[in-house]
Amino acid sequence: METEQHLLEAIRSGDRQAMRRLYERYVGYAMAIALRYIPDRDEAEDVVQDSFVRILTTIAQFSHQGEGSLSAWVSRIVANQAVDHLRRRERLSFVSDLPDDIADDEEPDIGDLPPDVLTRMISRLPSGYRMVLNLYVFEHCPHQEIARQLGIKESTSASQLLRARKMLARMMKEYLKQQGI
Repeated sequence: METEQHLLEAIRSGDRQAMRRLYERYVGYAMAIALRYIPDRDEAEDVVQDSFVRILTTIAQFSHQGEGSLSAWVSRIVANQAVDHLRRRERLSFVSDLPDDIADDEEPDIGDLPPDVLTRMISRLPSGYRMVLNLYVFEHCPHQEIARQLGIKESTSASQLLRARKMLARMMKEYLKQQGI
């Protein structure tokens, strides 16, 4: 497989086929990220398309820091585009109440779930929970950064993450119980 460095050099030299290879290499990865934030596939596809426009128009400024840095950069752009998309559509809802049936006990092992099942569970979370969970867990953003990006307080970010984890834990327990695990 072509290294990120070789791919970048080809793109920067004007090789249009290299741009296509970049797209083909990362489009599935980008879609998986977009779907974590935006459960609607059509909207997620729009976010991916906007992300690749941004990637290809700003790639000259990208500073390659070694293998893996390009995929990390792609991930960050897709996540930012998804956040922007949701903010433009004003569909972020930050829920302050937890359902009564969410217990405070131990979270089940996430390793017992197939990735597609976990993705579906995350997509069922309220938008505020889903956004904070994705930014914190997958993008490794601290609560201060999440609060800045979403225009909320750090304490709101922390409470949304706690509630998201509790709700996910409940969904996971139900799934594992149904599977007899």
